[in-house]
Amino acid sequence: MKRALITGGNSPIGAAICRELASMDYHIIVHGHRNHKLSDDLTRELVETGGSAESICCDLTDPETTELTMNTLLENGPIQVIVHNAGIFDDAPMAGMSMQQWHRVIEVSLHGFFHVTQPLLLPMIRTRWGRIIAISSLSGMIGHRGQTNYSAAKAGLHGAARSLATEVASRGITVNVVAPGLIRTPSTENTFTVEQIEVMVPMKRVGQPEEISSVVGFLASEKAGYLSGQIIGVNGAMA
Repeated sequence: MKRALITGGNSPIGAAICRELASMDYHIIVHGHRNHKLSDDLTRELVETGGSAESICCDLTDPETTELTMNTLLENGPIQVIVHNAGIFDDAPMAGMSMQQWHRVIEVSLHGFFHVTQPLLLPMIRTRWGRIIAISSLSGMIGHRGQTNYSAAKAGLHGAARSLATEVASRGITVNVVAPGLIRTPSTENTFTVEQIEVMVPMKRVGQPEEISSVVGFLASEKAGYLSGQIIGVNGAMA
């Protein structure tokens, strides 16, 4: 059974991805940093519905701790699917943005991608099969006011994925990015009104987490073996 690690797996989008990949018979590793109960509850749900799963906890901004956690996972064999979904936002106009706001957002999304993926690459390469998928954002494609830190972090993922795709293409490994627009999560529900969404989104609705996870499921499948180095927007025609 191939193993799939989903960072930020206890978030709404992360949980949908975990369920999707579990339905594809991957062993799921649910990563979370905070709210361990959500990770444990999701792991229990996946097992009770016939899947195979475990949960881990580490701070992806801490390179030493993350490397130790990844090496511990490798004791049970290579991880052949990595979905880097972990990310945070801390919005502010750049003129009023603190250095901590700038660094923290980039550390989780962009540095976290490196901290997780780099230790797992060589074992994956030796299997000559792998899928690496980064969850980005529409902000990384077009930018939004008040999100220079978030946009920079997500745009950085785009460049990293495209470059990494060329490095591992001959080893049967694909690297892609899924860039969601407005997706139904507690943060979007608390930020935007129905009227605002109808103005912003041509499809006049937010997306569902499952509309992201279905794309990730395809990218993690055998059928997507010739699709690599791409940024796939799932945003209701916003861009």
